[in-house]
Amino acid sequence: MSEAQSVSGGAEVSRDLTAFQQNILVILSEEPMYGLAIKRELESYYGDEVNHGRLYPNLDDLVDLGLVEKSELDKRTNQYELTDEGVEAVVGRLDWVLSKFVTEDERAETVRDLVDDQL
Repeated sequence: MSEAQSVSGGAEVSRDLTAFQQNILVILSEEPMYGLAIKRELESYYGDEVNHGRLYPNLDDLVDLGLVEKSELDKRTNQYELTDEGVEAVVGRLDWVLSKFVTEDERAETVRDLVDDQL
């Protein structure tokens, strides 16, 4: 695997993914996308160019791990979509981050405000 380490499956997978792979999963949480759309989203986030040689091997790893499903849109374009395990990985990561961040009522309110702003 290019950037992934060994994984055990389900929500536990998120702890073994690189930040780059986790960011791909987060992007795919919004909707299924083709590779160049994922690349653009990552470039917007990082503020820098994302190399095809980094993106596609990581997408392939996420497919191999069962977190992302790859389907063919046409002969040249693949679409990527989160699987149920991919959703569990994103939720597992959010759960862990929140368990560390939300240590008092004020921080909990900050998170509630963020969630409300997204709705």
